[in-house]
Amino acid sequence: MAGYDDRDGVIWMDGKLVEWREAKVHILTHALHYASSVFEGERCYNGKIFKSTEHSERLRRSGELLDMPVPYSVAEINAAKEAVLKANGLTDAYVRALAFRGAGEEMGVASLGNPVRMAVACWTWGAYYGDAKFKGAKLDISKWKRPSPETIPSAAKASGLYMICTMSKHAAMAKGCSDAMMFDYRGYVAEATGANIFFVKDGEVHTPLPDAFLNGITRQTVIGMLKDMKIKVHERHILPEELEGFEQCWLTGTAAEVTPVGQIGDYTFEVGELTKRVATDYEKLVRA
Repeated sequence: MAGYDDRDGVIWMDGKLVEWREAKVHILTHALHYASSVFEGERCYNGKIFKSTEHSERLRRSGELLDMPVPYSVAEINAAKEAVLKANGLTDAYVRALAFRGAGEEMGVASLGNPVRMAVACWTWGAYYGDAKFKGAKLDISKWKRPSPETIPSAAKASGLYMICTMSKHAAMAKGCSDAMMFDYRGYVAEATGANIFFVKDGEVHTPLPDAFLNGITRQTVIGMLKDMKIKVHERHILPEELEGFEQCWLTGTAAEVTPVGQIGDYTFEVGELTKRVATDYEKLVRA
């Protein structure tokens, strides 16, 4: 496919639909220099964005956490997403909403005089991990750790927090892996670079407590599904040495959906029946 800067279609920017190739910002846009931006990744299935309102609400919360109020209501953000999907003629697509500090009166760290801008784009996007969705992803273990919430707004889906994720994924890909698992600043299991993680042992599910990383919308959805199945879910701190005792593992995220994991470092996992059931039931839910 063509690069993301050279495609047909339209992108919603600051209340207007503009031609894809003309959706540009100035080189002195504050976000480019100081990471003053937040975003949402969403999927549209059969013409309906899954959890659209929850994503729009989180975009606004993320902006507030960065001292960067998003100048659109939840209803306006939802409408912008619907407009860009319709304008591009897409019913099954990935949707990216982005709010950021633009160019303006200030070009130092402070940016209160610069406008907060917003854009929404959408495109077709298949399985995030390719065929790993069916046979199990292979994960590296990152040398980078999710930082303490005393040092970053860990509850925000903020662009700057993904810097070490990009570095970790590049290192993983160089080793032939699909992704990397990260520990947090205390050494507990945290998440993958763009997805939350779940483990299975003796018919029960264990997942890291999201006190130093984003509590994903897909994560919350899957926990609800498991509870409806009457499967016990333990949200807790998980030590590295526990990886050896887990039988199954999967990742969750809007892009990742539910993706089985076959290996993390030297630890291996089966793509078991519970993993398959959760993946199948999630697919049914988002297309319901």
